Amino acid sequence: MTHQDWRETLRTRGYRLTPQRELILNAVDTLGHATPDEVLAEVRTHSDAVNVSTVYRTLEVLEELGLVRHAHLSDRAPTYHSVRDHEHFHLVCRNCRTVISVEPDVIEPLTSRLDADYSFTVDVGHLTVFGTCQECTG
Repeated sequence: MTHQDWRETLRTRGYRLTPQRELILNAVDTLGHATPDEVLAEVRTHSDAVNVSTVYRTLEVLEELGLVRHAHLSDRAPTYHSVRDHEHFHLVCRNCRTVISVEPDVIEPLTSRLDADYSFTVDVGHLTVFGTCQECTG
């Protein structure tokens, strides 16, 4: 999704792409996966005009509009990522905290089975699987 697409999405839903929103969207894009505090730190490298409550409110609005998504990659704050990135789920190492993005087709047999057996559709973008990575295992 380009900046023009973001502007169009915001405009059609009654919002403007303000400088603060643009800074926050760019920070999420730049960081890949980031908590609101990490987004704030990135935004502050460009402008002191944004505070933590603006970041939280803006991330909430941007998620409602489908421009960012969140996942719970730890017991801390949710972690946000851009929808411009491909659809994916997350593997998180409990030891070193490494986050690995995985294509949804990897779990397609499970999601298909859940749909067939339980009429349940998995929201892959919010899925996080915790375990131990290869580096920490071996």
